[in-house]
Amino acid sequence: MKPTKLAFVLALCLLLFHAGIGVAAAQGDEPVAKAWIAMAAGIAMAGSGLAAGWAISATGTAAAGATVEKPEVFGRVLIFVALAEAIAIYGLLIALMLWIKI
Repeated sequence: MKPTKLAFVLALCLLLFHAGIGVAAAQGDEPVAKAWIAMAAGIAMAGSGLAAGWAISATGTAAAGATVEKPEVFGRVLIFVALAEAIAIYGLLIALMLWIKI
């Protein structure tokens, strides 16, 4: 699946989850609203984990190649790998904020 199609599908899923939470909350159905929030938290964690893994694989291989050729650039390329890892941390924070809402 192309990245644009994947992004569209993920955005559509998140919109449906958000709509489901709103409808359940408006109807006063508390367990259903909690279930939607839990599913959204899981998707936030899974999506950010997959995105971080993909980003780290791309930056990590480039960083390894650059370090082999010029060992003095290790500190600079390490920053790029750490920035890719931050994607997973952001997903964890979003999931925790959603979970606290429950």
